[in-house]
Parts: sequence; C-alpha cells; structure tokens
Amino acid sequence: MRLRTRTKLPMAVIIAALFVSASGTAISYATPSTQKVSAEQALIAKAKGIHQRVLTLDTHDDIDINNFAYSRNYSQDLENQVTLPKMIAGGLDASFFIVYTGQSTEPDAFEAAGYKRAYDNAVNMFEGIHRMTTVLAPNQIEFARSVADVNRIYAKGKKVALIGVENAYPLGDDKVAIKRVKQFYDRGARYMSLAHQGHSQLSDSNTGEQIGWKWNGLSPLGKQVIAEMNKWGIMVDVSHPSKESMMQTLAITKAPIIASHSSVRALCDVSRNMDDEQLLALKANNGVIQIVGFSAYLKTDSAERRAALKTLRDEYQLPNNVSTQAVKRGPVGGISEEQRETLIKRLAEVDAKFPPPSRATVKDLVDHIDYAVKKIGIDHVGISSDFDGGGGIDGWNHAGETFNVTLELVRRGYTEAQIAKLWSGNLLRVMADVEKVAKEIQK
Repeated sequence: MRLRTRTKLPMAVIIAALFVSASGTAISYATPSTQKVSAEQALIAKAKGIHQRVLTLDTHDDIDINNFAYSRNYSQDLENQVTLPKMIAGGLDASFFIVYTGQSTEPDAFEAAGYKRAYDNAVNMFEGIHRMTTVLAPNQIEFARSVADVNRIYAKGKKVALIGVENAYPLGDDKVAIKRVKQFYDRGARYMSLAHQGHSQLSDSNTGEQIGWKWNGLSPLGKQVIAEMNKWGIMVDVSHPSKESMMQTLAITKAPIIASHSSVRALCDVSRNMDDEQLLALKANNGVIQIVGFSAYLKTDSAERRAALKTLRDEYQLPNNVSTQAVKRGPVGGISEEQRETLIKRLAEVDAKFPPPSRATVKDLVDHIDYAVKKIGIDHVGISSDFDGGGGIDGWNHAGETFNVTLELVRRGYTEAQIAKLWSGNLLRVMADVEKVAKEIQK
C-alpha cells in the first residue's frame, strides 16, 4: 500500500489560516518575495509621479528635413527616435530641435560658394521647424523663444519646440557673420556652437586633438561672434569646439554657457567629453553640462582598438569629419566604392580582434550624471540624448523611453526637486540668465 505524503506547511502559514479577525477576514502575511515586488512597484509609482510633474527637456534632437511635408512629418509615428507620438508616449515635454550643418571640407568651404551652401541648409532647417509648429501640428506643439514661453506652453499641456544651432559655420565670413547672429536669433536660435567635427572659420573643433589645430582656440571672428551672441541672448554651446576654445570663450562671455550634449571625460576618455578642469570652469561660470545618452561618449573603445582604427583611417585617408560607422552606412566622398568595401572588411577584422564595448545603458548615463553632480554640484548638470544624430542607449533608445531615465534617477536616490533641476531647471536657469544679460547689454 502506497502512503499519501503530505506537504509540510510553515507554522506561520498554519496560524494565518486559522487566525481570523473579528470581521471574518483572514490576516495575510507578506513573504520576502512579495515585499520585494511591492517595493519595486512603489518605486515605479513614485518615479511615474515625479516624471509627470517635472518639465522634461532634451537639449539636443537632430531633425530630418524630409520630415516637414504634409505626407510625412513629425506628427506621425515615424522610425525616427523623436516624433510627437514618441514624445507623448515617453513624457518628453520639450526639445531643442537642431539646425545642423556638417563642417564642409570641400575646396571652396571657406569661400562664398561654400558659405552659401551652408547658409541655405541652415535656413531650410529653421523654416522646417517653424512649419511643424505653425502648419503641421500646431495643436500639439508650439515654438518657444524665451523661458516664459517654455513655461506658458508647458502649462497649456502642449509640447515645446526650441532651436539650437550646431555649427555656426553658416554665419559666413567677416562681412556677414556678425549681422547673421541677430538674424539667427530672430529665426529662433537660442543656443549655438561655433564648430562641429572639424575646424570652422570661428573656432577649433575637438577633433584637433587628432588632426592638429587651426586657431589654437577661437579665431578673431569667433571672439566677435561670442560677444554678439551675448548681446542678443543666444547661449554659447561648447559641446563640439575644443577645450582651448571653451576656455577662451569663458574669458570673453558675460553670460553662462552650456555644453548641450557632452559627457564626462574621466569616465569615457574621448575628445568630445569634458575633463575635470572644464567641469570646474563651467561651474565657476554658472553654466551647465547636459550629459548625453550617446553610447560612444559614455563607454569608450580600448586603447588597442582606437590605435587599430586610427591606422585604418590614415591608410584610407578618411576625411576627419567621417566616422568609421559612416563608412558602413554608405558611400563616402574621397574614397572609391571598391576601397570602401575593402575598408569594411578590414573594420570587421578590427571588430573581431578588438571588440567594441557593449552598448551603453541608462545606468551608464546616470553614472556620468552622478560623477558630474559630485564634482560640480546638482545646479550645473542636465540631460540630453542626441537622438537622430547618433544618440540612443539601451533603455533610452527613443523619446518614448524617456521615463526610464527618471526611474533610474529615483533608484539612485535623487529627490523630485533634484530631478526637476536635471531635466530642465538648470538649463532654463542658464537661458534666463542669458536673456537678462542680453537686455542689459542692449541698454
């Protein structure tokens, strides 16, 4: 005869089953696993509440000029990392859309024809952004020209559009550059960098660490442009210019400056990031660094991999403003299609021998935020993505995942007031200071 075995129950469970309250309801006892789930649910609920209450602002989102037509535009859920449906889904309230011009290396880059191409490109982008807010989706998003506008539009429940200019190369030469600063301001530009990946007529780029310097900082015209930006109320962005350019800017500017999409060099040693000396100088200026969700600026290649890639760049004479990833995406000026195909094979060999680092995550992003906050204080740190310009990390790969950043900040112990500063408060404080300085100068 086979005996039926009985499961041995813990005494606490037996007691719980027997003990009934006066109302007839059994008393429940939470196990450690249910306590853990409850704690996690409570943390998520807390983060959701904070995310809904604070104004979330991303200082760097690139645009595609093809997305401003009736048939295809940002009110639709396109494949782009930033669209209005994704902003709504992720609780992203405001964005600086970017008037971007790559630094030309054509023979006529710094002649009238080159400047005209750059200027026409910039104007086209300005007009596209305004078309989105006035024609294509005015019921969903409005354009802001001031901090007061940002707060007013946000209070109405609409998304907020602002404009940043990445690379002031379209300003042109000394005959027109100064008057175009005011023109760009009138078109809505509220921050501008003087260079991108390559030296401009105004400033050295961070790429000078690899290719050498042109101006050893700012050019004479660049110094005039900084003063003119102060006069009209355009924040100076130092994310792409060289370190020396930034330091010279700090000696000239009468207003705080920003780094619209940079990270910490101590954690990721690339020339686009800011070292401790730069961070401390930014704090002294009362400026802000917007830590960027761009994997290559959060986790860097090994020294061996960087050396191998540099060898290939030199061998194939790649233009300085062309990344190895760009080679994989399509044709590159200066090399034949046959050369490109062999280069892709060589790059695959480098990848096999010296693998790239794993893709950065939201935790890596907040590691950089933590470092900057400890180094220069909560009042000088913000958040950006560089979406549709190379940005995107695991957990924050598009605007629809914006909440995940807030959730990680809550996990790290940041308070609601601190999170509000990181998401928009610090950047808007700098913007307000720049507006105030401009009014004083104009008097």
